[in-house]
Amino acid sequence: MLNGIHFLLSYACNMECDHCFLFSGPYAKGTMTIEQIKSILKEAKELGTIDNVYFEGGEPFLFYPVMIEAIKLSKEMGFNAGIVSNGYWATDPDDAMVWLTPLSDLGISDLSVSNDSLHYGDSKETPAEIALIAAEKLNIPTYSLCKEKPEIKEHEDKDHKKGAPEISGGIKIRGRAVEKFAADLPKRSWEEFNECPYEELENPKRVHVDAYGNLHMCQGISMGNCSKTPFSKIAKEYNATKHPIAGPILSGGPAELVRKYDLKIENEFVDACHLCYTARTALLDRFDEFLAPKQVYGL
Repeated sequence: MLNGIHFLLSYACNMECDHCFLFSGPYAKGTMTIEQIKSILKEAKELGTIDNVYFEGGEPFLFYPVMIEAIKLSKEMGFNAGIVSNGYWATDPDDAMVWLTPLSDLGISDLSVSNDSLHYGDSKETPAEIALIAAEKLNIPTYSLCKEKPEIKEHEDKDHKKGAPEISGGIKIRGRAVEKFAADLPKRSWEEFNECPYEELENPKRVHVDAYGNLHMCQGISMGNCSKTPFSKIAKEYNATKHPIAGPILSGGPAELVRKYDLKIENEFVDACHLCYTARTALLDRFDEFLAPKQVYGL
């Protein structure tokens, strides 16, 4: 049952991280308006199953007035509201309190902040840490998001020989991570990736919506467009087995996309996301309605 909406408030970001699967950055386009947000919130209320919403990006704090108004609207409609940010704005403890006090007053349910070397290198005192400390002082629930550059994980058991090599860091190889990390990581035959280990494509519990109206089950796989069809109607009528991308993945994982559409691709991939992303990129022109927007594919 669908119970959460994550608003991609913008694809724009002050950072251009190597692992970003949305290809966000300073020059990315696509920012939501208050009217778009209000319309989707009303549809979510009509659907009757949504209880939490998140505002993320890109970087939502780049559009602070819109973000504040969106959270206010969400709370007035009875939704729990959270934010995902890189904390760039917390350059000083007192300033961070100024940024966060309006959010505390609104009663946001969560502030998740990216605080890792992929965002801030080896800095010991990061803006993210300042943001988290300020949020805790204001009694805002917080969560520290930590990802690292993917590396081959050494087994403590020196005799370990079974299974595929383990990769540390928690990064899924899709989007910009394909360009930045895939070449240096161990790979397996595409035929091994016969399931999606991360997304619930048959009955999604949360979806992402962007400024173009795309309703993502997984970023870059759209179940419909809210600019053309009301959100509640898309959610109610969604049938995964009839979806040209979700259907094959459900029946045989990313490998089934290769088989079903007879794709000519490389033989080996790092993980299921790497294969899925590559297969979807090859299908962009064929299924542009369901593989959208091209921003997510670096185009």
